[in-house]
Amino acid sequence: MTTIVTRRLADGSYVELLPDGSTRPSIDKTDWAQLSAMPDDQVARAASGDPDAQPLSDSTIRRRLPQVRVIRRALQLTQEEFAAVYHIPIGTLRDWEQGRVQPDQTARAYLRAISGDPDGVRRALAAQPA
Repeated sequence: MTTIVTRRLADGSYVELLPDGSTRPSIDKTDWAQLSAMPDDQVARAASGDPDAQPLSDSTIRRRLPQVRVIRRALQLTQEEFAAVYHIPIGTLRDWEQGRVQPDQTARAYLRAISGDPDGVRRALAAQPA
C-alpha cells in the first residue's frame, strides 16, 4: 500500500508531498459531473465496490489518525529530530509511532497543524514571546 501525503495550500489547491520534501500538484481524477448526475443509491453501490472508498469504522479511524510516522518521514526527520523541533518528548513520540498510546485530542490537533504547515509551526515555536 502506498501512502500519499498531501498538503492544502493557502489558495485552496492541494499538492503531494514527495519523499525528497518537494511537492507536485495533486491531480483530481474524479469526474465530478458524472458523479453529480448519479442517484445516491448508485453512488453508494459504486463506492461499496471500490476497495479504496470503504467507510471508516471507529477502529479504522483510531488506527489511521494521526499517522505520526508518516508525517515525520514526509518531513525527512529522525524521531530525535522531530521530537526536538516540535517539542515532543521522545518517549511519547515513540509510543505514538509504535501504537502503544494514542495521541489525545490536543496532540492530534497539534499533529494536524504540523502536517498542514510544518514550517509555520516551527516558526511559531521559535518565536520569543513579547
